[in-house]
Amino acid sequence: MPTVTLPDGSTRSYDAPVSPATIAADIGPGLAKAAMLAVVDGEEWDLTRDIETDSSLSLLTAKDEAILATIRHDAAHVMAEAVLELYPETQVTIGPSIENGFYYDFHREAPFSEDDLAAIEARMHEIVDRDEPIIRNVWSRDEAVAFYKKNNEPFKIELVEAIPAGETVTFYQQGDFIDLCRGPHLASTGRMGHAFKLMSVAGAYWRGDSNRPMLQRIYGTAWRTEKDLNAYLHMLEEAEKRDHRKLGKQLNFFHLQEEAAGSVFWHPNGWTIYREIETYMRRRLEDGDYAEVKTPQLVDRALWEASGHWDKFRENMFTAEAEDDRTLALKPMNCPCHVQIFRQGIKSYRDLPLRMAEFGSCHRNEPSGALHGIMRVRAFTQDDAHIFCTEDQITAESVRFCELLQSIYADFGFEDVRVKFSDRPDVRAGEDDVWDRAESALTDACEAAELATTLNPGEGAFYGPKLEFVLRDAIGRDWQCGTLQVDFVLPDRLDAEYVAEDGSRRRPVMLHRAILGSLERWIGIIIEQYSGRMPPWLAPVQVVVASITDSANGYAEQVSDAFRAAGLRTESDLRNEKISYKVREHSVMKVPYILAVGGREEEAGTVALRRLGSNEQQVISMEDAIAMLRGESLPPDLARRQAMAAE
Repeated sequence: MPTVTLPDGSTRSYDAPVSPATIAADIGPGLAKAAMLAVVDGEEWDLTRDIETDSSLSLLTAKDEAILATIRHDAAHVMAEAVLELYPETQVTIGPSIENGFYYDFHREAPFSEDDLAAIEARMHEIVDRDEPIIRNVWSRDEAVAFYKKNNEPFKIELVEAIPAGETVTFYQQGDFIDLCRGPHLASTGRMGHAFKLMSVAGAYWRGDSNRPMLQRIYGTAWRTEKDLNAYLHMLEEAEKRDHRKLGKQLNFFHLQEEAAGSVFWHPNGWTIYREIETYMRRRLEDGDYAEVKTPQLVDRALWEASGHWDKFRENMFTAEAEDDRTLALKPMNCPCHVQIFRQGIKSYRDLPLRMAEFGSCHRNEPSGALHGIMRVRAFTQDDAHIFCTEDQITAESVRFCELLQSIYADFGFEDVRVKFSDRPDVRAGEDDVWDRAESALTDACEAAELATTLNPGEGAFYGPKLEFVLRDAIGRDWQCGTLQVDFVLPDRLDAEYVAEDGSRRRPVMLHRAILGSLERWIGIIIEQYSGRMPPWLAPVQVVVASITDSANGYAEQVSDAFRAAGLRTESDLRNEKISYKVREHSVMKVPYILAVGGREEEAGTVALRRLGSNEQQVISMEDAIAMLRGESLPPDLARRQAMAAE
């Protein structure tokens, strides 16, 4: 006789096992209609699955974000059912929900075409309209193997045989389609709705093993409402327009080539952006009392072994053999090297906190398939820093860092920042009591900084818990960039110490922190954030002075020289082309300011100013134009400094 406790604390008792659907109906017809999934003792549960013991119960409806993963899992099953109805010779393998959608892997001799995807999607809509009940069944492992042997499905047999003996084997059936699955699922195919779309087909090896059969993976996306689906598809269209690889080529920022896979060839325009960001960050670090350092590229493996990185990251390290039989590694991160600087000379508690920053050039041997433009590369520069402090200073330093990070993000136009708290991973260095202290310290810092965080379980670094700062861009995509990690482990492993006030030797705490992450990836993000139209302070060319007639070329050069002397990145366009052509061409290159000059402007000492994105022009004196555009083109931190000086 189970007693069920509801979220409001009330209870309901039953004389026999009872399903969540029955309980929902007992509560009221509205809830019975709206309920889509149950959560029983913290575990997601089918509405039709009986509760047999005393349990807590909550019911999820379409309004709950958690329902989305189940909708996507249902969509994968509906897609598999559609494929088997249309192409019965196909073998199904696995089909999970993933971020933004779902996929299913199929084994079939003939490749799926675009027309096939359209037919499959149409059949999926039919299956949803059939509103087929989705029924959970529990089988023995022998029954499951016999079923798949009868149907000649070797992929499924392998999956079943991998299930440990004694573990429950569950199947879900909808119509004639039966699939091995842990669940849970919605009550019927109609409950998932029509807010889905098939996106693409790609190859995938069975179980991710290149020695196993090649399968066909069909990707789809599914959402709670058609409004959400349309918003996502619109975001994808915008993302394609903003693709940093396409814009990087169009705007002559950079290029990539096979002979240096994962490394960036920066062109003058792109390198100007890079240098402006680095210079801006250097000013912000100096204002934040960071000391900048530079550490070696090649470091003996002995240091990486001592730090623990060799065991953890060896497969991602590039190595070289020296003449003395030493193995050197191109550094994949900067932290062990910073500890070496800290260890030079005796440090006192009076020296702490010590904030050590580096624009550290790092290399990681990323798989070729994971490389993506300048977002995922093998050679990159981190805006890295490590704060050596006492345990009592963790909170103050963390709050200080969070304020700096949020200010920098705002300067680049990112106001929507989410924070994830990543706690201890399964494989880690350090004892549990050390992790308890580190996680407690980071929790206290979050409270002091008034940061709202969501838990990201098990995703901490191997040496300490961390905060991950996630930006939401102009079209709603999330980018994880900044991090703050509390580390009690590395200073101990690398024998860092300071002299405490009582004369004893103690280990410092090490706060690993980054704001942009890598400069390469950050530049890719802001290219897409601004669709290549950089704010004036970052634009490679801020001003173009275009002559209207050949007779105005001399004045155009004079104006250009004056703007360059004022510190604005300026080019002149003296070509024998119509001014409309010049304006259009420089607009395509996303130059913020175009100054048209002709005989009338020369006579009056003026310029005709056009701003990118506007058809209007403003006739203004050259001196006023210089003052105005110079002010508009100041980096945000210098603009604030100038405003404070003027007060």
